[in-house]
Amino acid sequence: MGNTTIIFLVCVDHCLQTPMYFFISNLAFLEIWFTSSTSIKLFVILGSGRRTISLSSCFTQSCFYFALGCTEMVLLVVMSFDRYIAICQPLRYAAVMKPQLCIHLVAAAWVVGIAVLSYRLVLLYKLTFCGSNKIHHFFCDSSPLFTLSCSDTSLLWKTDSVLLSFIILGSLCFTLAFYMGILFCILHLPAAAGRKKAFATCSSHLTTLAIVCGSCIALYVRPSRDVSLETNRTVALLNTVLYPVLNPFIYSLRNKTVILALNEAIARATTRLFPSS
Repeated sequence: MGNTTIIFLVCVDHCLQTPMYFFISNLAFLEIWFTSSTSIKLFVILGSGRRTISLSSCFTQSCFYFALGCTEMVLLVVMSFDRYIAICQPLRYAAVMKPQLCIHLVAAAWVVGIAVLSYRLVLLYKLTFCGSNKIHHFFCDSSPLFTLSCSDTSLLWKTDSVLLSFIILGSLCFTLAFYMGILFCILHLPAAAGRKKAFATCSSHLTTLAIVCGSCIALYVRPSRDVSLETNRTVALLNTVLYPVLNPFIYSLRNKTVILALNEAIARATTRLFPSS
């Protein structure tokens, strides 16, 4: 609901049609699909009582989960670049962050996701299953799938870990580099009010970064066979359920500009539904 609200407000309010909110709305759109990739099937299973999932559905869920997750990691780098230009080069911001560049940056993030989707399909179809097919998890993560397979998965474990580590740590390094530049610029701002506003702008992004990267590093940077299934389920729950729910509040719904736009949208809707006589 929160993510849908953000997308709606960015579309209808001209004050929010800036590069920063364009990226936030794309993140909200991504979060809707990311959450849906695991939660819809989970709710169907809980509602029907049939705790089964076909092999093809399981592979599809796993592919979209990782593809959307990697897209989000790249999008967080793009958002940190946007904040770096806005704070460190404010006079050049409009010239640099043109609509065409914003669209290209978001498209690049989705291209990375599609590439990971293709890779995951190839990886998963190398697996064969011949024993117990009971998954001790609430979605088809790599660890339970590789554990169930009767194929030799040692190379798959390593390949999967190397690729995910490259994307997660690479995204983290780029994002931290931009924020080191931002911190350097903030410390050189002459006015305390300007420093406070800049820190407030970045705090939400850093909170998101800590949650996403912390959970992903715990799960995927080291080989997942070293992570117990209980730990895997707990951290994955944070990543797939808790964070997407909190994300709209972390990013936008506590922002004064967004709250003002929301109040105006509610006022317009109320006026149309209940016009004064």
